[in-house]
Amino acid sequence: MTSFSKELSFRWSDLDPNFHVRHSAYYDFGAQHRIEILENLGLTMKVLRSQNFGPILFREECVFRKEILLSDKIVMQTKISKMRPDASRWSIVHEFINDDDKLCAVITVDGAWMDTKLRKIADPTPEIAIDAIRNFPKTNDFLEI
Repeated sequence: MTSFSKELSFRWSDLDPNFHVRHSAYYDFGAQHRIEILENLGLTMKVLRSQNFGPILFREECVFRKEILLSDKIVMQTKISKMRPDASRWSIVHEFINDDDKLCAVITVDGAWMDTKLRKIADPTPEIAIDAIRNFPKTNDFLEI
């Protein structure tokens, strides 16, 4: 698998006054896709709750390259771009690509795993998280940090 892909469907409420997808909607689509991917990799909400850990973000950034309109057909491709060997820290990239294979936007998030009882970074990283994130498709320029 080269990436996790999802075709997006835009709603009227995803638009801004300029009739293109509003900036915050991109972040919503990225967040939803990450949760769907974690679920797909076995890190369901039930597992995260029962093992008292979950993902936490330190940075979330979007670079907008081409506007997206309500009727545009967009596929979001999600890959991991950086990761520590113990999977304790990672960066995920979401690319929004249109029908013409043009890159419309890129979201990059930097994150880690949080112990939800201690409210601190999980140490050590839960084994189930290590197994899941190692199965994440990687970018061509993937970097072990």
